[in-house]
Amino acid sequence: MTVPAIQTLSEVVESKVPSNNEPKTSSISNWFSTQWRKILAEFISTLMLVLLGCLSCVPAGEERTAVITALSFGMVVMFNIQIFGHLSGAYMNPAVTLASVIWGSTSVSLGIAYTIVQCVGAILGYGILDALTSMELSEGSICVTKPFYGQSVIQSLFIEVALTSILMLVNCAVWDPVNKDKQDSIPIKFGLTILGLSLIGGPFTGASMNPARTLGPAVWTNDWTEHWIYWVGPVLGTVITVIPYKYIFL
Repeated sequence: MTVPAIQTLSEVVESKVPSNNEPKTSSISNWFSTQWRKILAEFISTLMLVLLGCLSCVPAGEERTAVITALSFGMVVMFNIQIFGHLSGAYMNPAVTLASVIWGSTSVSLGIAYTIVQCVGAILGYGILDALTSMELSEGSICVTKPFYGQSVIQSLFIEVALTSILMLVNCAVWDPVNKDKQDSIPIKFGLTILGLSLIGGPFTGASMNPARTLGPAVWTNDWTEHWIYWVGPVLGTVITVIPYKYIFL
């Protein structure tokens, strides 16, 4: 017997429309199935940033200079962006992730996931470093960012705000639609930016600009000296830079 056309159409429509009773776990699973590669890329890239960047801080026969550390972090950022940039953006930094959310290129849910795995990746990266080196990293607070040379809390905070603001200006300029055809040299741009800012601010605050990068060493060395500066500073620097750029210059 032939099925009436209207019945066939209703069955098709019913099969396409999601049920209101569909479990929330299903939608979460669907979201994760489309985003897990990006999340994994952020985890690995942040792990590599802390592992390899902080490895340059470990004394090897003689004291490492600030130039070597700054150059090392800049180089790691450069090749991480080259490797993972097309997958997740290779933000490696909760502050940059926040900037991307404000900019509108990353959803809030993905931004939260990025921030979590960036922090976990940084902690694990430093843990691997601790396992790979023979010296006790906690004794010298190796790679821990904190105010140096008698810097006050306020001075250190504003240095982190200023450094992060410059980093965010570079991010905004790269994301600006005007520069959409100038993408080939992005890894070099960010590598040199991190190098320059690290040389400028490193002697005073460690030039973190990255809460996750500061969190990893702090967890393993249990050195939380003025740790809050490295969360408030980058977040404040991000907000006061990205919002004006987005609504004034775009």
